[in-house]
Amino acid sequence: MAAEVLATAGNQVDVYDQRRSPARKFVLAGRGGLNITHSEPLDDFLDRYGPERVRLEAAISSFTPDDLRAWCDQLGHETFIGTSGRVFPKEFRAVPLLRSWLGRLGSLGVQLHSDHRWTGWNSDGQPTFESSTGATAVEADRTILALGGASWPRVGSDGSWQALLEGKGVSVKPLSAANCGVHIKWSDVMADRFAGEPLKNVAVVVDGAAVRGDPIVTRAGLEGGPIYAQSRRIRERLEAGIGTIEVDLVPDRTFDSIEARLSSKWRSADSTAKWLRNSGIAPVAASLMREATGNNLPKDPAEVAELTKAVPLTVTAMAPIDRAISSAGGVAWSEVDKSFELTKMPGTFVVGEMLDWEAPTGGYLLQACFSTAVCAARHIASP
Repeated sequence: MAAEVLATAGNQVDVYDQRRSPARKFVLAGRGGLNITHSEPLDDFLDRYGPERVRLEAAISSFTPDDLRAWCDQLGHETFIGTSGRVFPKEFRAVPLLRSWLGRLGSLGVQLHSDHRWTGWNSDGQPTFESSTGATAVEADRTILALGGASWPRVGSDGSWQALLEGKGVSVKPLSAANCGVHIKWSDVMADRFAGEPLKNVAVVVDGAAVRGDPIVTRAGLEGGPIYAQSRRIRERLEAGIGTIEVDLVPDRTFDSIEARLSSKWRSADSTAKWLRNSGIAPVAASLMREATGNNLPKDPAEVAELTKAVPLTVTAMAPIDRAISSAGGVAWSEVDKSFELTKMPGTFVVGEMLDWEAPTGGYLLQACFSTAVCAARHIASP
Protein backbone atom coordinates (compact mmCIF):
# COMPACT_ATOMS: atom_id res chain seq x y z
CA MET A 1 0.00 0.00 0.00
CA ALA A 2 2.88 2.35 0.78
CA ALA A 3 4.44 1.47 -2.58
CA GLU A 4 1.22 2.34 -4.41
CA VAL A 5 0.91 5.73 -2.72
CA LEU A 6 4.55 6.59 -3.43
CA ALA A 7 4.54 5.35 -7.02
CA THR A 8 1.30 7.21 -7.77
CA ALA A 9 3.09 10.36 -6.61
CA GLY A 10 5.84 9.73 -9.18
CA ASN A 11 8.49 8.09 -7.03
CA GLN A 12 10.66 5.15 -8.03
CA VAL A 13 9.71 2.35 -5.65
CA ASP A 14 11.22 -1.07 -4.99
CA VAL A 15 9.51 -3.65 -2.77
CA TYR A 16 11.62 -6.40 -1.19
CA ASP A 17 9.75 -9.48 0.00
CA GLN A 18 11.31 -12.22 2.09
CA ARG A 19 9.29 -14.98 0.43
CA ARG A 20 9.35 -16.12 -3.19
CA SER A 21 5.72 -15.19 -3.74
CA PRO A 22 4.45 -11.82 -2.53
CA ALA A 23 2.02 -11.01 0.26
CA ARG A 24 1.91 -14.51 1.73
CA LYS A 25 0.44 -13.28 5.01
CA PHE A 26 -2.23 -11.28 3.20
CA VAL A 27 -3.24 -14.40 1.28
CA LEU A 28 -3.30 -16.50 4.43
CA ALA A 29 -5.43 -13.89 6.19
CA GLY A 30 -8.01 -14.35 3.44
CA ARG A 31 -7.99 -18.12 3.44
CA GLY A 32 -11.31 -18.34 5.27
CA GLY A 33 -12.66 -15.09 3.78
CA LEU A 34 -10.78 -11.80 3.53
CA ASN A 35 -12.23 -9.63 6.30
CA ILE A 36 -10.63 -6.44 5.09
CA THR A 37 -12.27 -3.90 7.42
CA HIS A 38 -15.44 -3.22 9.44
CA SER A 39 -18.51 -1.09 8.77
CA GLU A 40 -19.26 0.25 12.26
CA PRO A 41 -19.17 4.03 12.91
CA LEU A 42 -15.62 5.38 12.89
CA ASP A 43 -15.64 6.45 16.54
CA ASP A 44 -16.66 2.95 17.63
CA PHE A 45 -14.15 1.49 15.20
CA LEU A 46 -11.31 3.49 16.73
CA ASP A 47 -12.28 2.37 20.23
CA ARG A 48 -11.36 -1.19 19.23
CA TYR A 49 -7.69 -0.22 19.49
CA GLY A 50 -7.98 0.45 23.22
CA PRO A 51 -5.26 2.67 24.67
CA GLU A 52 -3.47 2.77 21.30
CA ARG A 53 -6.41 4.62 19.73
CA VAL A 54 -4.68 7.93 20.41
CA ARG A 55 -1.64 6.73 18.41
CA LEU A 56 -3.58 5.37 15.43
CA GLU A 57 -6.51 7.76 15.18
CA ALA A 58 -4.91 10.28 12.83
CA ALA A 59 -3.75 7.62 10.38
CA ILE A 60 -7.04 5.73 10.33
CA SER A 61 -9.06 8.95 10.12
CA SER A 62 -7.05 9.97 7.04
CA PHE A 63 -7.48 6.57 5.38
CA THR A 64 -10.75 5.24 6.72
CA PRO A 65 -12.65 1.97 6.28
CA ASP A 66 -14.74 3.76 3.63
CA ASP A 67 -11.54 4.77 1.83
CA LEU A 68 -10.32 1.18 1.92
CA ARG A 69 -13.62 -0.07 0.46
CA ALA A 70 -13.37 2.57 -2.29
CA TRP A 71 -9.83 1.39 -3.04
CA CYS A 72 -11.10 -2.17 -3.45
CA ASP A 73 -13.82 -0.90 -5.79
CA GLN A 74 -11.22 0.92 -7.88
CA LEU A 75 -9.35 -2.34 -8.29
CA GLY A 76 -12.56 -3.90 -9.60
CA HIS A 77 -13.43 -5.80 -6.44
CA GLU A 78 -16.67 -4.63 -4.90
CA THR A 79 -17.11 -5.26 -1.18
CA PHE A 80 -20.10 -6.24 0.91
CA ILE A 81 -21.04 -6.02 4.58
CA GLY A 82 -21.66 -9.31 6.36
CA THR A 83 -24.28 -9.87 9.04
CA SER A 84 -21.72 -9.07 11.75
CA GLY A 85 -20.76 -5.75 10.13
CA ARG A 86 -17.50 -7.14 8.81
CA VAL A 87 -16.50 -6.14 5.28
CA PHE A 88 -15.39 -8.64 2.61
CA PRO A 89 -14.66 -8.49 -1.11
CA LYS A 90 -17.48 -10.19 -3.06
CA GLU A 91 -15.06 -12.91 -4.21
CA PHE A 92 -14.48 -13.47 -0.48
CA ARG A 93 -10.84 -14.45 -1.03
CA ALA A 94 -7.59 -12.48 -1.05
CA VAL A 95 -6.03 -13.88 -4.23
CA PRO A 96 -8.22 -12.10 -6.85
CA LEU A 97 -7.74 -8.77 -5.09
CA LEU A 98 -4.00 -9.35 -4.78
CA ARG A 99 -3.66 -10.16 -8.50
CA SER A 100 -5.36 -6.91 -9.44
CA TRP A 101 -3.25 -5.03 -6.92
CA LEU A 102 0.03 -6.43 -8.23
CA GLY A 103 -1.10 -5.54 -11.73
CA ARG A 104 -1.67 -1.94 -10.68
CA LEU A 105 1.72 -1.76 -8.95
CA GLY A 106 3.39 -3.11 -12.09
CA SER A 107 1.67 -0.50 -14.24
CA LEU A 108 2.97 2.18 -11.86
CA GLY A 109 6.54 0.92 -12.32
CA VAL A 110 6.95 -0.62 -8.87
CA GLN A 111 9.72 -3.21 -8.92
CA LEU A 112 9.07 -6.33 -6.81
CA HIS A 113 12.10 -8.26 -5.57
CA SER A 114 11.10 -11.61 -4.09
CA ASP A 115 13.27 -13.98 -2.06
CA HIS A 116 15.09 -11.06 -0.41
CA ARG A 117 15.56 -11.25 3.35
CA TRP A 118 16.39 -7.94 5.00
CA THR A 119 19.56 -8.16 7.11
CA GLY A 120 19.98 -4.59 8.34
CA TRP A 121 22.25 -1.85 7.07
CA ASN A 122 25.83 -1.60 5.84
CA SER A 123 28.40 0.89 7.08
CA ASP A 124 27.02 3.50 4.66
CA GLY A 125 23.52 3.15 6.09
CA GLN A 126 22.14 1.33 3.05
CA PRO A 127 19.59 -1.47 3.59
CA THR A 128 21.14 -4.89 3.00
CA PHE A 129 19.53 -8.13 1.82
CA GLU A 130 20.33 -11.81 1.41
CA SER A 131 18.88 -13.69 -1.55
CA SER A 132 19.55 -16.82 -3.56
CA THR A 133 21.97 -14.78 -5.65
CA GLY A 134 23.93 -13.54 -2.63
CA ALA A 135 24.17 -10.42 -0.49
CA THR A 136 23.28 -7.00 -1.80
CA ALA A 137 22.94 -3.42 -0.58
CA VAL A 138 20.37 -0.95 -1.86
CA GLU A 139 20.66 2.80 -2.14
CA ALA A 140 17.41 4.39 -0.95
CA ASP A 141 16.33 7.92 -0.10
CA ARG A 142 13.65 6.59 2.24
CA THR A 143 12.89 3.15 3.65
CA ILE A 144 9.58 1.84 4.95
CA LEU A 145 9.76 -1.30 7.05
CA ALA A 146 6.57 -3.37 6.99
CA LEU A 147 7.79 -6.68 8.37
CA GLY A 148 4.81 -7.71 10.48
CA GLY A 149 4.78 -9.02 14.02
CA ALA A 150 5.66 -12.61 14.87
CA SER A 151 2.45 -14.52 14.23
CA TRP A 152 2.31 -16.99 11.34
CA PRO A 153 6.14 -17.04 11.00
CA ARG A 154 5.94 -19.61 8.19
CA VAL A 155 4.80 -16.84 5.85
CA GLY A 156 7.74 -14.61 6.71
CA SER A 157 6.71 -12.49 9.71
CA ASP A 158 9.09 -14.13 12.14
CA GLY A 159 9.99 -11.06 14.22
CA SER A 160 13.68 -11.37 13.39
CA TRP A 161 13.77 -7.61 12.80
CA GLN A 162 13.62 -6.95 16.56
CA ALA A 163 17.32 -7.54 17.11
CA LEU A 164 18.27 -5.42 14.10
CA LEU A 165 16.37 -2.38 15.39
CA GLU A 166 17.45 -2.90 18.98
CA GLY A 167 21.02 -2.93 17.69
CA LYS A 168 20.38 0.63 16.52
CA GLY A 169 19.14 1.67 19.95
CA VAL A 170 15.43 1.44 19.06
CA SER A 171 13.25 0.29 21.95
CA VAL A 172 11.05 -2.70 21.10
CA LYS A 173 8.43 -4.16 23.41
CA PRO A 174 8.68 -7.97 23.27
CA LEU A 175 6.26 -9.55 20.82
CA SER A 176 3.60 -11.78 22.35
CA ALA A 177 0.58 -13.71 21.12
CA ALA A 178 -2.68 -11.85 20.52
CA ASN A 179 -6.02 -13.01 19.13
CA CYS A 180 -5.13 -16.53 20.13
CA GLY A 181 -6.42 -19.48 22.11
CA VAL A 182 -5.65 -20.27 25.72
CA HIS A 183 -4.27 -23.33 27.42
CA ILE A 184 -6.34 -25.02 30.13
CA LYS A 185 -5.35 -28.30 31.76
CA TRP A 186 -8.32 -30.51 30.93
CA SER A 187 -8.93 -33.98 32.25
CA ASP A 188 -8.42 -36.79 29.75
CA VAL A 189 -12.20 -37.25 29.57
CA MET A 190 -12.76 -33.61 28.58
CA ALA A 191 -9.94 -33.60 26.03
CA ASP A 192 -10.80 -36.96 24.48
CA ARG A 193 -14.56 -36.57 24.34
CA PHE A 194 -15.14 -32.90 23.64
CA ALA A 195 -12.13 -31.57 21.66
CA GLY A 196 -13.61 -29.79 18.65
CA GLU A 197 -17.00 -29.20 20.32
CA PRO A 198 -18.35 -25.63 20.53
CA LEU A 199 -19.79 -24.08 23.67
CA LYS A 200 -22.87 -22.60 22.04
CA ASN A 201 -23.97 -19.04 22.83
CA VAL A 202 -21.95 -18.46 26.00
CA ALA A 203 -20.24 -15.39 27.42
CA VAL A 204 -16.54 -15.37 28.30
CA VAL A 205 -16.06 -12.99 31.23
CA VAL A 206 -12.74 -11.41 32.18
CA ASP A 207 -12.49 -8.58 34.73
CA GLY A 208 -16.23 -8.05 34.45
CA ALA A 209 -16.15 -7.63 30.67
CA ALA A 210 -18.24 -10.22 28.80
CA VAL A 211 -17.88 -11.30 25.16
CA ARG A 212 -20.53 -13.53 23.62
CA GLY A 213 -19.92 -16.28 21.11
CA ASP A 214 -19.17 -19.95 20.54
CA PRO A 215 -15.68 -20.82 21.82
CA ILE A 216 -14.32 -24.19 20.74
CA VAL A 217 -12.92 -26.77 23.13
CA THR A 218 -9.51 -28.01 22.00
CA ARG A 219 -7.26 -30.63 23.53
CA ALA A 220 -5.09 -27.80 24.85
CA GLY A 221 -7.84 -25.42 26.06
CA LEU A 222 -10.19 -23.02 24.30
CA GLU A 223 -10.14 -21.23 20.93
CA GLY A 224 -12.54 -19.05 18.99
CA GLY A 225 -13.97 -15.55 18.72
CA PRO A 226 -14.82 -14.69 22.34
CA ILE A 227 -11.47 -16.07 23.53
CA TYR A 228 -9.59 -14.10 20.88
CA ALA A 229 -11.51 -10.94 21.79
CA GLN A 230 -10.52 -11.38 25.44
CA SER A 231 -6.91 -12.37 24.75
CA ARG A 232 -5.49 -9.00 25.76
CA ARG A 233 -7.26 -9.06 29.13
CA ILE A 234 -6.34 -12.69 29.70
CA ARG A 235 -2.68 -12.08 28.82
CA GLU A 236 -2.50 -9.09 31.16
CA ARG A 237 -4.05 -11.14 33.96
CA LEU A 238 -1.51 -13.91 33.41
CA GLU A 239 1.29 -11.36 33.52
CA ALA A 240 -0.12 -10.28 36.91
CA GLY A 241 -0.17 -13.89 38.09
CA ILE A 242 -3.94 -14.34 37.73
CA GLY A 243 -5.18 -17.08 35.43
CA THR A 244 -8.88 -17.36 36.22
CA ILE A 245 -11.61 -16.54 33.71
CA GLU A 246 -15.34 -17.29 33.87
CA VAL A 247 -17.84 -18.67 31.39
CA ASP A 248 -21.54 -17.82 31.63
CA LEU A 249 -23.16 -20.84 30.01
CA VAL A 250 -26.62 -19.24 29.83
CA PRO A 251 -26.14 -15.46 29.36
CA ASP A 252 -29.74 -15.00 28.18
CA ARG A 253 -31.28 -16.52 31.30
CA THR A 254 -31.54 -15.30 34.88
CA PHE A 255 -30.34 -17.20 37.91
CA ASP A 256 -33.93 -17.59 39.14
CA SER A 257 -35.16 -19.11 35.88
CA ILE A 258 -32.27 -21.56 35.78
CA GLU A 259 -32.81 -22.60 39.39
CA ALA A 260 -36.52 -23.08 38.77
CA ARG A 261 -35.90 -25.28 35.73
CA LEU A 262 -33.29 -27.36 37.54
CA SER A 263 -35.66 -27.84 40.47
CA SER A 264 -38.53 -28.87 38.20
CA LYS A 265 -36.40 -31.44 36.39
CA TRP A 266 -34.94 -33.06 39.49
CA ARG A 267 -35.74 -36.78 39.82
CA SER A 268 -34.09 -38.84 42.53
CA ALA A 269 -33.73 -41.81 40.19
CA ASP A 270 -31.90 -39.78 37.51
CA SER A 271 -28.14 -39.50 37.21
CA THR A 272 -26.60 -36.04 37.44
CA ALA A 273 -25.82 -36.16 33.72
CA LYS A 274 -29.45 -36.91 32.85
CA TRP A 275 -30.75 -34.24 35.25
CA LEU A 276 -28.55 -31.58 33.64
CA ARG A 277 -29.41 -32.73 30.12
CA ASN A 278 -33.14 -32.64 30.90
CA SER A 279 -32.61 -29.13 32.27
CA GLY A 280 -31.26 -27.96 28.92
CA ILE A 281 -27.53 -28.06 29.76
CA ALA A 282 -25.57 -29.59 26.89
CA PRO A 283 -23.11 -32.41 27.67
CA VAL A 284 -20.08 -30.26 26.77
CA ALA A 285 -21.31 -27.52 29.13
CA ALA A 286 -21.94 -30.05 31.90
CA SER A 287 -18.44 -31.41 31.39
CA LEU A 288 -17.04 -27.90 31.67
CA MET A 289 -18.73 -27.57 35.07
CA ARG A 290 -17.22 -30.90 36.10
CA GLU A 291 -13.78 -29.63 35.14
CA ALA A 292 -14.27 -26.54 37.27
CA THR A 293 -15.38 -28.55 40.32
CA GLY A 294 -12.95 -31.43 40.10
CA ASN A 295 -15.81 -33.69 38.98
CA ASN A 296 -17.67 -32.88 42.18
CA LEU A 297 -20.80 -31.16 40.90
CA PRO A 298 -23.17 -29.85 43.57
CA LYS A 299 -26.62 -31.47 43.91
CA ASP A 300 -28.45 -28.37 45.04
CA PRO A 301 -30.28 -26.61 42.16
CA ALA A 302 -29.32 -23.18 43.46
CA GLU A 303 -25.62 -24.07 43.57
CA VAL A 304 -25.74 -25.55 40.07
CA ALA A 305 -27.60 -22.47 38.78
CA GLU A 306 -24.92 -20.25 40.30
CA LEU A 307 -22.22 -22.33 38.63
CA THR A 308 -23.84 -22.12 35.19
CA LYS A 309 -23.68 -18.32 35.41
CA ALA A 310 -19.97 -18.26 36.24
CA VAL A 311 -17.94 -21.40 35.55
CA PRO A 312 -14.40 -20.63 36.78
CA LEU A 313 -11.58 -21.88 34.56
CA THR A 314 -7.85 -21.63 35.17
CA VAL A 315 -5.82 -20.54 32.15
CA THR A 316 -2.25 -21.76 32.37
CA ALA A 317 -0.85 -19.95 29.32
CA MET A 318 -1.66 -18.24 26.05
CA ALA A 319 -1.31 -20.33 22.90
CA PRO A 320 2.14 -20.06 21.26
CA ILE A 321 2.71 -16.98 19.13
CA ASP A 322 3.19 -19.09 16.00
CA ARG A 323 -0.44 -20.21 16.43
CA ALA A 324 -1.76 -16.69 17.04
CA ILE A 325 -3.70 -14.60 14.54
CA SER A 326 -1.68 -11.51 15.43
CA SER A 327 0.89 -10.29 17.92
CA ALA A 328 1.11 -7.60 20.56
CA GLY A 329 4.21 -5.56 21.28
CA GLY A 330 6.60 -4.02 18.78
CA VAL A 331 8.44 -0.75 18.25
CA ALA A 332 7.69 1.59 21.15
CA TRP A 333 5.59 4.63 20.30
CA SER A 334 8.24 6.85 21.86
CA GLU A 335 10.55 5.83 19.00
CA VAL A 336 8.42 7.21 16.14
CA ASP A 337 6.86 10.53 15.19
CA LYS A 338 3.33 11.10 13.89
CA SER A 339 4.26 9.81 10.43
CA PHE A 340 5.87 6.67 11.96
CA GLU A 341 9.41 7.78 11.18
CA LEU A 342 12.05 6.51 13.59
CA THR A 343 13.40 9.52 15.46
CA LYS A 344 16.78 7.80 15.92
CA MET A 345 16.96 6.85 12.24
CA PRO A 346 15.63 9.68 10.06
CA GLY A 347 14.44 8.41 6.71
CA THR A 348 13.34 5.02 8.05
CA PHE A 349 9.66 4.42 8.77
CA VAL A 350 7.92 1.57 10.60
CA VAL A 351 4.31 0.61 9.87
CA GLY A 352 1.73 -2.08 10.48
CA GLU A 353 2.15 -4.78 13.10
CA MET A 354 5.74 -3.79 13.77
CA LEU A 355 4.33 -1.01 15.95
CA ASP A 356 3.17 -1.60 19.53
CA TRP A 357 -0.59 -1.93 19.10
CA GLU A 358 -3.14 -4.71 18.94
CA ALA A 359 -6.78 -5.06 18.00
CA PRO A 360 -9.44 -7.76 17.87
CA THR A 361 -10.28 -9.63 14.70
CA GLY A 362 -13.01 -8.09 12.58
CA GLY A 363 -11.06 -6.09 10.00
CA TYR A 364 -9.28 -3.88 12.51
CA LEU A 365 -5.88 -5.50 12.01
CA LEU A 366 -5.74 -5.05 8.24
CA GLN A 367 -7.23 -1.55 8.39
CA ALA A 368 -4.53 -0.26 10.73
CA CYS A 369 -1.82 -1.85 8.58
CA PHE A 370 -3.20 -0.16 5.46
CA SER A 371 -3.71 3.19 7.21
CA THR A 372 -0.27 3.42 8.82
CA ALA A 373 1.35 2.56 5.48
CA VAL A 374 -0.65 5.25 3.71
CA CYS A 375 0.25 7.78 6.40
CA ALA A 376 3.98 7.13 6.15
CA ALA A 377 3.94 7.12 2.36
CA ARG A 378 1.98 10.36 2.12
CA HIS A 379 4.49 12.03 4.44
CA ILE A 380 7.37 10.91 2.21
CA ALA A 381 5.56 11.94 -0.96
CA SER A 382 4.61 15.38 0.29
CA PRO A 383 6.88 18.27 -0.79
